[in-house]
Amino acid sequence: MFNNYEKLKQIIESVEKGNISAEEAMENLKDPGYEDIGFAKIDHDRARRRGFPEVVLCEGKTPEQAAKIMGKMAEKSDNFLATRADPEVFEAVSQQVDDVIYNERGRVIIRENDPLPRRGEILLVSGGTADEPVVEEAAETAEIMGNAVEKLTDAGVAGVHRLLENAEKLYRARVIIVAAGMDGALPSVVAGLVDCPVVAVPTSAGYGTNLEGIAPLLTMLNSCASGIGVVNIDNGFGAAYLASSINKMESLQKYEKDEK
Repeated sequence: MFNNYEKLKQIIESVEKGNISAEEAMENLKDPGYEDIGFAKIDHDRARRRGFPEVVLCEGKTPEQAAKIMGKMAEKSDNFLATRADPEVFEAVSQQVDDVIYNERGRVIIRENDPLPRRGEILLVSGGTADEPVVEEAAETAEIMGNAVEKLTDAGVAGVHRLLENAEKLYRARVIIVAAGMDGALPSVVAGLVDCPVVAVPTSAGYGTNLEGIAPLLTMLNSCASGIGVVNIDNGFGAAYLASSINKMESLQKYEKDEK
């Protein structure tokens, strides 16, 4: 079913101007908004609906499958992002798609041929170096979605002075993402200091009763500090997507205020 209002308008205007025939318009109207390549249905309409193209989760896909999906996406989009990509996946993708780069620590593949303007700052705070893969996934996601990003790493509650000595970074941010494993207390400390939204990411870094991230997840869900939203374990991508959506709303409000 055709439900892309903007594209429908463009087709009607093209017919009206004589740029395409009625037959060509009918062919265009058959476009379902996705491309079926057998093992996957690529949602090329995602950018119009959500403001950014479909993001490819490489985990569970073969390198060949991931490469074919991203090759098709590259035909439609200047920018795209793929997460949880191992080096073998990147090797396969780079043979099919030009201009891709790889963040090995974050396991992220990025193609950014038309960078979006960077808007107000998202700060990434992490408890320790073991949380770095989640931080890198979040940073790459936030940046390609058009956000200014700053990092404050290894600032966990076991040495809370490391956080407090960088308080100006906390106060400057529009949205803060906090990634922490172990006991997961860091988001509560941060949220108690700032008036902006805090997105908490429990990580699987920690000893036995960390339970691969369940312990910090429960701590964050039970936080005594207000203004915290919690995403899934190790979900740096999801945290950055949410933070970007919040930041975009803040930026639009500021723009509208400035226009008045």
